[in-house]
Amino acid sequence: MNIGLFVVATENSMPIVDLAPAAEQRGFESLWFPEHSHIPLDSAYPGGMTIPEAYAHTLDPFICLAVAASVTNQIRLGTGICLLIERDTLLTAKEVATIDLVSKGRFEFGIGGGWNQKEMAHHGTEYATRFDKLADQIAAMKIIWGEEVAEYHGPFVDFNPSWSWPKPIQTPHPPILLGGESIHTLRRVVAYCDGWLPRARDPEQVLAGMEQLKQMADEAGREIPVSVFGIAPKVDMINQFEAAGAKRCIILLPAENESSTLERLDAYAELI
Repeated sequence: MNIGLFVVATENSMPIVDLAPAAEQRGFESLWFPEHSHIPLDSAYPGGMTIPEAYAHTLDPFICLAVAASVTNQIRLGTGICLLIERDTLLTAKEVATIDLVSKGRFEFGIGGGWNQKEMAHHGTEYATRFDKLADQIAAMKIIWGEEVAEYHGPFVDFNPSWSWPKPIQTPHPPILLGGESIHTLRRVVAYCDGWLPRARDPEQVLAGMEQLKQMADEAGREIPVSVFGIAPKVDMINQFEAAGAKRCIILLPAENESSTLERLDAYAELI
């Protein structure tokens, strides 16, 4: 079982230039950063819960990853998650390829459809068709990464023959992991992704989903790894997911100052 870390990095948390090597030195397998471009004041969090204040302070994940890549050598680096539906496809394809290049092939591309309808509306994305857009974007990005002369004509992404470098180091491209827990998510994972990135809010739901995914992947002649996201730092829960066949568990690391973060890293390292 690989143990990774997920941190909502902000201007007040431990600097990435110090956090990334500290995590690598303690043996963590991966480090993940989420994103929100902004939080509209009239946003509604699913379930009526209060939106965490840190969400409005998140640093750009690709810049965090670039910093982390520059001060580490082995730890894998991921977006958890990238809100691709709010991003320009061509520019993000280049950012993904660049991160994979500068990290020497250590990037994990975690993506999702998102929950904040107000946020995505400000980017011109319609909530009802966000997953149609996501699938179209991923199809286009695979062409950009894999073809010397890229051309794509889809319902959401459309460009004529073009050059775009660099190409990713990982072939055919960095692993694409999709977040979400529904049966629709599992179908999308099998259709166009390389891994499933479910949140650990409901462990029983994730475990049931893993059984469903295995059956669907077997029918498609595929083997699809599972990375359980935002898991509590508990040995029994990690062991449960390991026994079910999960590839990695990604523990939430709160955005705190350096001394508090290092204490948590030392405590979480005992789980490795």
